[in-house]
Amino acid sequence: MKNSFLPSAPLTINWAVTNKCNFKCSHCYSRNDPDDELDFEVLSKCIKLAADAGVLSINFGGGEPLLRKDLLDISEFAFKSGMRVSMNSNGYMIDVKMAAALKSHGFTKIGISIDSHLPEVHDEFRGIKGSHAKAVQALDHLNKAGIETSISTVICKINHNAIEDLIDFAIEQKVKQLNFHNFKCSGLGYSNKDELDLSSDEWKEFYRKALEEKKNVKGLDISLDDPIIALLGESKSDSMVKGSICGKLSLNIKTNGEITPCGFIPITIGNITKDDLKEIWKSSEVLEKMRHKKATGKCTKCGNFEDCLGGCTARAIALTGDMNNPDPHCWYDG
Repeated sequence: MKNSFLPSAPLTINWAVTNKCNFKCSHCYSRNDPDDELDFEVLSKCIKLAADAGVLSINFGGGEPLLRKDLLDISEFAFKSGMRVSMNSNGYMIDVKMAAALKSHGFTKIGISIDSHLPEVHDEFRGIKGSHAKAVQALDHLNKAGIETSISTVICKINHNAIEDLIDFAIEQKVKQLNFHNFKCSGLGYSNKDELDLSSDEWKEFYRKALEEKKNVKGLDISLDDPIIALLGESKSDSMVKGSICGKLSLNIKTNGEITPCGFIPITIGNITKDDLKEIWKSSEVLEKMRHKKATGKCTKCGNFEDCLGGCTARAIALTGDMNNPDPHCWYDG
């Protein structure tokens, strides 16, 4: 099945600028990544190459991006290169002064990770006492500095029954968007999946409730990034592509410049320091397979495959070793 739209270059790059982190999250995908960081001179050249290739936006991640001491210089360079600049952060290092600096150095949107409305639950999940309070303060500082904010919540055993509370909390924090991220089985997420991940039936019930709330809530954009919601009649009519956007609208770049389809897929398809980004985007065999996934197993009998394309490719690879296998979170019983 061919996607109806494929840009000449990725619209967005999720760029890990450091693997260092001041948290101890039990689901972290990058904690065990030993790769070196590109220095500012090399990184800035690579960012310019991405901008010249037609990349419209860059989202900095990690690790905790703010542990990179030259992050403000990096963001300002990306902004002056013509790209929209955003970031995912745990918020711990964002005070009034830092929020103002982030605004003046090109950031237009920052997502803060908060996994529970309950401080003690979030703090235990993230491994740092007081992290919830710091995250809430960060949102307030960013809002006052004029930066658009969002909350990123990893759905798992600790919060899947607290949808309404999470939504009320997000509205209280005056964020524009609440991102419900499906649990990935990468890195420590794989090691701790038995304790944290939901069963397929639990995922079905979570998405059923979340979609109901999404339709009723006003003034807050609730984002569900999981293709398998197609099984509940939720066609991604607002998306330019079917299935996951990874490798179709976006790419991931690791701290050492290696290019992967997404941050949760450990398959290197090139390196931004030496390979042509547009050529990789156009000719990578891995991306070609992701864009034209083949139905296997129970997907061959499912009428939603055209929208879902087998679900999350990262999960299929992590748990089955084959991107064409059905997403293990899927509850369709054939």
